[in-house]
Amino acid sequence: MAENSVAFLLKELSTFLLQQNTNLGSGLEKDVQFIKDELGSMRAFLRDAEAKEDDVYELQEWLRQVREVASDTEDVLDEFEMKFGCHHADGLLGRIKKIFCSVKNVRVRYEISSRLKNIRSRVEDISARHQRYQSTYSTFRRGSSSSDATEDGTSYVRGNALLVEEAKLVGINEPKRELISRVLADDSHLKVISVVGMGGLGKTTLVKRVYEDPTVKRKFHCHAWLTISQTFHMKVILKDLIQQLHNEIREPVPQQVEWMEGNQLRAFVKDFLQERSYSSRIMLTTRIADIAIGSCIESRDYIHEMKPLPVEESWNLFCIKTFGDNCCPQNLEDVSRRILSKCKGLPLAIVAIGGLLALKNKSKLDEWEMTHRSLGGELEGIGKLEKVKNILLLSYNDLPFFLKSCLLYISIYPEDQKMDPELLIPRWIAEGFIHEKKGMTTTEVALGYLNELVNRSLIQVAEFYRDGGIRYCRVHDILREIILTKSREENFVNVASSCSRDCARLPDKPRRLAIHGYNENHQECKHFRHLRSLVIFGYTDPLFNSSLSKILSGGPKMLKVLHLEGAKLTNIPKEVFQLFRLKFLNLRDTGVQIIPPCIGKLHSLEYLNLIGTKVRELPVGILQLRKLRILLVYHIGKDFALCGVKPPSQIGNLLFLEILHSIDADHDKTLVMEIGKLTQLRKLGISKLRKIDGAILCSSLGKLTNLRQLCVNSIKEDDTLDLLHPISPTPRALQVLELGGRLEMIPPWVASLQNLTTIQLFGSRLRHDLLESLQSLPNLVDVSLNNAYEGEELYFMAGGFQKLKRLELTRLQKLKCVRVGDRAMPCLHKLVMAECKLVEKLPWGIQNLNELKSLGLADMSNELIVKLQDKGSEEYQKIALVSEVVIANWKDGKLWKRFL
Repeated sequence: MAENSVAFLLKELSTFLLQQNTNLGSGLEKDVQFIKDELGSMRAFLRDAEAKEDDVYELQEWLRQVREVASDTEDVLDEFEMKFGCHHADGLLGRIKKIFCSVKNVRVRYEISSRLKNIRSRVEDISARHQRYQSTYSTFRRGSSSSDATEDGTSYVRGNALLVEEAKLVGINEPKRELISRVLADDSHLKVISVVGMGGLGKTTLVKRVYEDPTVKRKFHCHAWLTISQTFHMKVILKDLIQQLHNEIREPVPQQVEWMEGNQLRAFVKDFLQERSYSSRIMLTTRIADIAIGSCIESRDYIHEMKPLPVEESWNLFCIKTFGDNCCPQNLEDVSRRILSKCKGLPLAIVAIGGLLALKNKSKLDEWEMTHRSLGGELEGIGKLEKVKNILLLSYNDLPFFLKSCLLYISIYPEDQKMDPELLIPRWIAEGFIHEKKGMTTTEVALGYLNELVNRSLIQVAEFYRDGGIRYCRVHDILREIILTKSREENFVNVASSCSRDCARLPDKPRRLAIHGYNENHQECKHFRHLRSLVIFGYTDPLFNSSLSKILSGGPKMLKVLHLEGAKLTNIPKEVFQLFRLKFLNLRDTGVQIIPPCIGKLHSLEYLNLIGTKVRELPVGILQLRKLRILLVYHIGKDFALCGVKPPSQIGNLLFLEILHSIDADHDKTLVMEIGKLTQLRKLGISKLRKIDGAILCSSLGKLTNLRQLCVNSIKEDDTLDLLHPISPTPRALQVLELGGRLEMIPPWVASLQNLTTIQLFGSRLRHDLLESLQSLPNLVDVSLNNAYEGEELYFMAGGFQKLKRLELTRLQKLKCVRVGDRAMPCLHKLVMAECKLVEKLPWGIQNLNELKSLGLADMSNELIVKLQDKGSEEYQKIALVSEVVIANWKDGKLWKRFL
């Protein structure tokens, strides 16, 4: 993490020297340049130092000082910019302010100069030790990775990966049978079988069982088992492979192999395998999905994704390891299940924790409760739980420095909290974790970071959007404990929970603070001056306004992130508008009613979330937020309608906006014209659109070439959306289209949206066949029609909707029949039909939808439901192979479901 702190600071120092050159005196400029040069020169060594810090105390202390001096320097830079870079007023008032500031700033400049000289002195000392440590510890270079494993990493890694062998591992038989069948399948070609998943799932154990299975041994006359650690040397690996292969065929290794180097060894192995490639198999295990995908490039290859154990199998394994059998004493069952829940099906963790508990006194419940409460601390001990930590840390250590910051930041979330990428990514950006890439927005780069952490099995996807994007993600509980400890050690994130008695354990200069739950002592903390992030979860204090004021009055003037979602907040404390460096402000689902004009003081603000608040109008002052990229301001009105807010008339001045969702268009006739100025928009939501403004909106949309998602609602449910006008050029990047309101026909430009994945039509009430315009869209995966069609028949034409995975038909009140043509919707996975009362039969041709896995029927006709309940009926036979059929009805305000 020191590397990331320094890398970020070097970028800030370069920008600072350029922008503040006229405000810096020669003395200050020399000090800043010296700090930049010295930190830059030691940056490469930071990678080596961080790789070894767990084993060398003096490196730990040195890295702590590097992180601290980087953070202190950032504080000074921010304070300098705040004091010297924010006075731009003109006229007499401006002159008076400048005179006042120049007098006042003489003292400030002296203070900052003194602090910079102190930092310079510290940097000189750090640099001197850098030279000494570099000669002692800089013994290797690892390429692109930012850390490494131990010297004996090979035996260490796999020895612990096979820790689960100590128990009779349950849940392995089925995947073992599957892999053996893949290995033994009659195929004369070379086949690669990859097993992928996070550390500790038992990948190595599973493959070892397959490798040693007698039927597999008999099938292949030549076998080799290779262990590749993070510190492997390819020359050693290849020679080991050659030795094993020649031992198997009982031939001596050719003498020339001893003198071969890398390329020669590769060629030798390649020739050996090609001569004997008939029906050969290669199995590999990896935590990185891209490695598995890259290894399995032929259709005959196979990737097995390792999953956590189900609850019952986890319990069986836990009991075997803890109690020696499947029987848990009744007095310990509750606490045992709570401890087990933290393992989340991870075999390595279950075995290790079970081994720890096996030594506990079975009659002393308090000991077991203490283990549950202190599980994070147990990971810092010795023995098998320490090994669990070290194994999972291998994946962390292999991350590049910028991904380490992103992963550690996740420790800010409470346990079991699902993480919304649309909230997480803007915070990463506000913190400065995202490094710019040419041709990409910071959001696109950040999304790439998230996908890479998922790819490396460090973050798990909890829920997908309909189009396949990540809706929610999470981390394993054990991994969370590890990164929580790592964050605390490095003063990266500190957590104060409702269980804490006070804030006494916080370091002197916490940089990021997460408050989980209400605690009256939080507001008494005096450590907040250096805060960069303040994130509050579950703070239910009814006097939250005054509590927040006390927290902010502690002086966190350099705060960049303020997350108050769900807090009992009725107005925004005045202290918030003094946070001139604030980039991220989340007030979602608070009771805030008014945004005051002084919001314009927050010149650095990039993200503002007002979803679900009582705000109905934005002040003119918001137009001063020239760096604003994301503005979320919608709420849910009557009948679950999406409602926006009244914006200022010159909303087009916010030129950097990427997301604007949602604004009312009925207050100002020039508003839809202003939207055309926002050429960076990726997501746009407009509500209360009048018919007369349709042509202007279409004209504006033609200027939004970056648009990915568009949501438009008419002023009233019965009013027409006039979107038949041409859009030039067509927004070809558009992926999601939501239209609410009457339509005379599907807008002609929709048929040219080649990247469209999702379309949702609400209240369109079309009288003509609407499917013809959509059937040929090559990437359409999700279609939702809600009161969108008034015809009696829907016909999905032969060969249409080739990628459609989800179809929802709701409130099509005149619909009587649905027909599916030959080879239509071959990928359909889920079909939902609701409130289509005149439909008495399942869609004609539904039995040909071979990929259909889920069918939902809600408030449908009694005739249809009765037919389906008869398992001998023709209607039931059509869906006999569908794995999930759900019938639902609204009753007494609740949706009652039953499975057929």
